[in-house]
Amino acid sequence: MSSISNKKQFYKTVAGTCYTANILYLFLHVLYLFLFIIAKAYALIFVDAAVIAVYALFFLVLNKRKYYLYALLCGNVFFAFIITTTLLLGFNSGFHFYLIGLCVVSFFTSYFSKVKDFKGSLVWVGLSLAIYLTLYFVTEFNKPYYVIDEWLERTLFTIHAILVFAFIAAYLVVFVRYALSLEKKIMNESRTDELTQIGNRYSLYDFFDESKDKSSMVLALFDIDDFKNINDTHGHLAGDYILKRVAEIATATLNDSFVCRYGGEEFVVVLNSEGPDYLFEVLENLRKTIEKESFIFDEDKIDVTITIGATNFVDDISLEKWVELADAKMYYGKNSGKNKVVL
Repeated sequence: MSSISNKKQFYKTVAGTCYTANILYLFLHVLYLFLFIIAKAYALIFVDAAVIAVYALFFLVLNKRKYYLYALLCGNVFFAFIITTTLLLGFNSGFHFYLIGLCVVSFFTSYFSKVKDFKGSLVWVGLSLAIYLTLYFVTEFNKPYYVIDEWLERTLFTIHAILVFAFIAAYLVVFVRYALSLEKKIMNESRTDELTQIGNRYSLYDFFDESKDKSSMVLALFDIDDFKNINDTHGHLAGDYILKRVAEIATATLNDSFVCRYGGEEFVVVLNSEGPDYLFEVLENLRKTIEKESFIFDEDKIDVTITIGATNFVDDISLEKWVELADAKMYYGKNSGKNKVVL
């Protein structure tokens, strides 16, 4: 289930980024169209009109979920547009800034592609650098085809500098957010027991470290009695069923307490104590609930009992020592008849 969820998040991020980018590119080129009309750059008016049509058609590519193809086509359109506008309007128009932004996008695209081959990104970076330097030297020795007003040239240069920095920041924000969400999911999964879907011993470590006031806390360790016999008699699938059901019952019965699977057939509960009588009542209720539960697997009724050992927190005690003390009480219960609570 987690892999399916991660894949959905992955494609949601890719699809959202591509659709948003295409809308912004389309809007940007509409603005360029007005600027080219003001500059009376007639050749660029036709070029930009064609680019707008191409970006409109790109929605068909996105609707078919061809995101990698979209990125490649989009990059080539950008290259063609940057080269054309820089040669016709000059280097100071700032269109060359987009080449820097494309380097970032190429790595973003490689990361979110199925292949994840960054060699292609390095090719894009090399190509962008080659085009950048070529445009610089060509425009240094050749006047632009359209000589635009100085205010418009400075405006274009400033707009492009701002746009490209915003462009890079936006792609990095998307990447970082995705990476953080993935990191959070991985962290949650590493703290969840795969079989029972409750916390594992690592979640207990986190809980212990994050709990500031432990003075009123009690740690109870309980173990399914004769669990090996259940596995040997009814099979390991039956054993898995028992573990899952016991986890569900413990979580439901102790809904205000921390419950985790410590390992094997052992579970840990951490709860706030309101005195030994209250503590015994709560843990005894859990023991009786499991004892009375009808565990039926493949039409076989399986009797299940647990033995619980519990101990209060002592100042400056380590988690390992705390568990060890509860474990000693649990084994005292095991050796003195099982199916009991030992405080």
